[in-house]
Amino acid sequence: MIYVYRIYQFLIMLPVMLVATVITALSTIIGSIAGGGKWWGYYPEVIWSKIMCRIALVKVSVEGRDNIDANTSYMFVANHQSAYDIFTIYGYLGHNFRWMMKKELRKIPLVGYACETAKQIYVDKSSTSALRHTMERAEQLLRGGMSVVVFPEGARTWDGDMRKFKKGAFLLATEFNLPIVPLTIDGAFKVLPRFKKLPLWGHIKLTIHKPINPPEGGFVLSDIMQQSYDEIKSALPAKNE
Repeated sequence: MIYVYRIYQFLIMLPVMLVATVITALSTIIGSIAGGGKWWGYYPEVIWSKIMCRIALVKVSVEGRDNIDANTSYMFVANHQSAYDIFTIYGYLGHNFRWMMKKELRKIPLVGYACETAKQIYVDKSSTSALRHTMERAEQLLRGGMSVVVFPEGARTWDGDMRKFKKGAFLLATEFNLPIVPLTIDGAFKVLPRFKKLPLWGHIKLTIHKPINPPEGGFVLSDIMQQSYDEIKSALPAKNE
């Protein structure tokens, strides 16, 4: 079965993925430059992500979508199992947002520029001033009512287990008193672990937890980091504990 799937990948899946990615990137660039960044920086990517899942024979199920309001700005924080986390959140979260992403992704031909025109936030830690500029861009988006998605682990897991959270996203949520919504992604590691180049068919479950609203007096950073971590981990199978 795996051999048939690999033949399918090379003959059908990969060419379709490539064409879909180019069309999505071009649509995003043209639409965003024309002034429709809020729409073109999100909806083409939703369609693209669903194509990337379905063409790879990956089923995505969602639990808890009624926990969030389309008209509310959130800080979404998710565990990072795989590159398929991006397709899962883009395609199935059902809420307009922008990413905080590594600046190295800007180098990806065409896609990197599309992300820039869509106002995704490239995180530059090369200097204090560069990091300050990153935070200022994030603050601009949040003030405008846009939600942001962050992988607070900072990188994909090597073994499927969650890594320690970094505090950047939580500092922003604390500053703006934003509701924090933990997202649990389960199954993406089996579909495409960090050390593999090609995905396998499979099932990914996205759990959208209830927002953690700022208490009176605001968040305590260490508490909100631990609470978010615990919420995300609670929806993972016991073997990942």
